Amino acid sequence: MSEPRIPPGGLRDTGPVIWAFSRIAGRVTGTKPPHIFTTLGHHHGLFWGWLHFAGKLMPGGTLPRYQSEMLILRVAHLRRCDYEFEHHRRLGRRAGLTTERIEALRGDIADGPWNERERVLLATADALVTNRDLDDEQWAALRREVSQESAIEVLMLIGHYDMLATTLMTLRVQPDEAR
Repeated sequence: MSEPRIPPGGLRDTGPVIWAFSRIAGRVTGTKPPHIFTTLGHHHGLFWGWLHFAGKLMPGGTLPRYQSEMLILRVAHLRRCDYEFEHHRRLGRRAGLTTERIEALRGDIADGPWNERERVLLATADALVTNRDLDDEQWAALRREVSQESAIEVLMLIGHYDMLATTLMTLRVQPDEAR
């Protein structure tokens, strides 16, 4: 991977609140301050708006946390965003995803250890990342499994992490360092 286009910021770059938040987040993820926060933290106003929105999707959404993490990891895999995959591998483990299930997210969902709801969620992620839309059959399958509110959330969660993968990859955000 090439050098970061915007290097992770320090106290002066991000300001004291983002700087402190990044350190706390690193304790949660078991890493030094996550580069996602110290990089995006260069844009103070946008950072807080993005973090609020992202927090409403995960962990503050209607989906069980392990399902949100499952979708995020699938999007990261499909987008080949190593940073996002590794960052959420740690969070997914904390949310209850086993190593086997995390690795299965890198393969054909038909071969994985998924129940029907999980297969539908993963197929929804595959369709949205690949086609940027759901056909009527996939939409009907999603609606059989989740409420209207949760269907909106699933679409926005997948779209958000697709957008985030674009940003992380374009900025060449480097892997987080273990503590």
